[in-house]
Amino acid sequence: MEKLSHEQKNEMLFFSLVEQWRFQAWMSLGKIKNPATNKIERNLEMAKMAIDMLDMLKEKTSGNLTENEERLLTQTLADLKLNYVDEYEKEKREKARQAEQQTAERSAEAKEAEKPKEEASAQAATEASGQKAAESDEKASSKN
Repeated sequence: MEKLSHEQKNEMLFFSLVEQWRFQAWMSLGKIKNPATNKIERNLEMAKMAIDMLDMLKEKTSGNLTENEERLLTQTLADLKLNYVDEYEKEKREKARQAEQQTAERSAEAKEAEKPKEEASAQAATEASGQKAAESDEKASSKN
């Protein structure tokens, strides 16, 4: 096996570093399973941190990367940012849908809570009219 030059070794290490943060971002975007839990988990805050880390790496190494390193980092960031926006929008829609559902449920609960009051009012009105009718009947009977 041929010994790697210093530049080749550094390029491999750079690729490995980018790959670690790329994997973390994909996992946090819910695009791949978390190997520890074997579940898809979305954590956009963690995804943003991984993307920010790669952005910082690109900024700090600007002008000091090989063509392959530059291409890898640029393409990785472009892919991750597009997917982040998609997941962010998806989460916004999900939260809006949940809020609408909660509002509808609260409205239905409020209507249900009003039913006993309406029924009690109707019953009281029926009893009151029944009482007035009975009083009228009594008055009519006493006149006779």
